[in-house]
Amino acid sequence: MTASPFLLDNFAPVPDEAGVSALPVEGVLPAALDGLYVRTGPNPLGAPPEPYHWFTGTGMVHGVRLRGGRAEWYRNRWVRTDPVADTLGEPRRPGPAQPLYDISNTNVVPFAGRLLSLTEGCYPYVLTDDLDTTARWAVDGTLPHGLTAHPKVDPVTGDLHGFAYWWDQPYLLYHMIDPAGRVTVSEPIELPAPVSMHDFAITERFVVFFDQPAVFDLEALAITGFPFAWKPDNGARIGLLPRDGSGPIEWYDTDLCYCFHPLNAYDEADGSVVVDVPRMPSVFTTPSPLGADLRLERWVVDRTAGKVGSDVVDDTPQEFCRVDARVLGRRHRFGYTIGSAGERPYDDTRVVKHDFVAGARHVHDFGTGRHPGEFLFVPDPDRAADEDGGWLLGFVHDGATTLSVLDAQDVEGPPVAEVRIPRRVPYGFHGAWSGS
Repeated sequence: MTASPFLLDNFAPVPDEAGVSALPVEGVLPAALDGLYVRTGPNPLGAPPEPYHWFTGTGMVHGVRLRGGRAEWYRNRWVRTDPVADTLGEPRRPGPAQPLYDISNTNVVPFAGRLLSLTEGCYPYVLTDDLDTTARWAVDGTLPHGLTAHPKVDPVTGDLHGFAYWWDQPYLLYHMIDPAGRVTVSEPIELPAPVSMHDFAITERFVVFFDQPAVFDLEALAITGFPFAWKPDNGARIGLLPRDGSGPIEWYDTDLCYCFHPLNAYDEADGSVVVDVPRMPSVFTTPSPLGADLRLERWVVDRTAGKVGSDVVDDTPQEFCRVDARVLGRRHRFGYTIGSAGERPYDDTRVVKHDFVAGARHVHDFGTGRHPGEFLFVPDPDRAADEDGGWLLGFVHDGATTLSVLDAQDVEGPPVAEVRIPRRVPYGFHGAWSGS
C-alpha cells in the first residue's frame, strides 16, 4: 500500500520521549513570557492501522517552559491512554472508562487548575506541568461520555462551555461546567443525523453550533480510516442555544459548507449574532482534511429575518483560528490564522493577523521552506489595555523545529525570539499557554 502522506516528512511520528534543558534562543525572549507553551498532535506508537487517517493517531504533547527570558526545557510525552500505558508496561491511569476509542490527540486546555488533554467524544486526561498523565477526568461524574476537543472558557464567568456529539441519540449534548469542575447545565439537542461537529462558538448569550453534512458512516472507516463521509443531502445550518440551556434552540439554514474552527462570535445590540469562520465547500472528499477553496467569512445571523448573511473577509486559504482569549464571546477587533495553501496542512509559510475594524490584514511570511503551525496569542501585562498587546507563539518547521515568538502589534516584523528545539516536532493540531 502507498504510505499515507500523513506519515511522511514532518507528519511522520517521532519514536520516543525526551527532555532537553537550556534551549538556545535567538533574539530576546520577553521576561513576561513566564509559563508553559504546549501543543498536541497525532504520533502513533508502533505501526498505525491501515488505512491510516491523520485524525486518529495516538496523542503526544510537546512543551517548552519559558521563564526569566530563558527557555528552560523541552519535553515530549505520549498521553497515557490505556493502550499507550499497556504498550509501555505502565499502570493504567485512573478515571472513567472511555466510551469507545481513546486517542487524546487534538487539544490542550487549562481549566479549573488542571491542564486537560482532549479529543472529541472522549473524557479528558489531566496532565502535570511536566506533561505527565495523571488521570482521566470524570468532571463530577454526570457526563454520559466525553467532551468536545474545543471547549470554551468564558473569560468573565470562568465557566467552561462544551459539548459531545455521538453516534446514538441524543446525537448532541451541550454542557456547562463551573470553575469548580461541576456540571451546571446538561442539555440534549436533537439532530437529524450523527454529524462530525468539530468545534463551536459562544457569545455572551448563546452557544453556536454548526450542523453540517459530515455524517457518520462506518463504510468510510474501511476506506479512509475515519468514520465520516460528506453527505450533502443532510443540509447545513447554524444553531443558537441560550447558554443556560433553556432552549429551544434556533436553527438557521446556511449555504452548503463545512467549518472546522470558528474564530469567534459575539452578540449585536439588535439581537443578531456575528460569527467569523473559515469555511470550505465540503470535507472528507479529498485526501487532505482541508480543502483548497478555504476562505475566511463573516456570518451575521439575523434572528428577526430568520436568515444568515455572509461576506468574504479574506479569500486566501487559511485556518487554525485564534483570538485573544480575553475577548472570547465578545466583540473582537483582531484575529489570527495561518495560511493553508497547498495539498496538505502546513504547506504554507504565513501567519496572518486580521484587523476587523480597519479592514486590514498583516502577514508574517517565514519564507521558503519554513512552515508554521497554529499560532496562539499571549497577552503582555504591560500592554494589557490593547487587544493586540502581546505575542504570537507557535512551532515553525524548517527541517528542524523552532518555537517562534512574534510581536502581535508588529506581525510583519522579524520574530522577537526563536527557541531552537534540538529535536524534530511533528506537525500537530492545537496548543495552549499555561502561565505560571
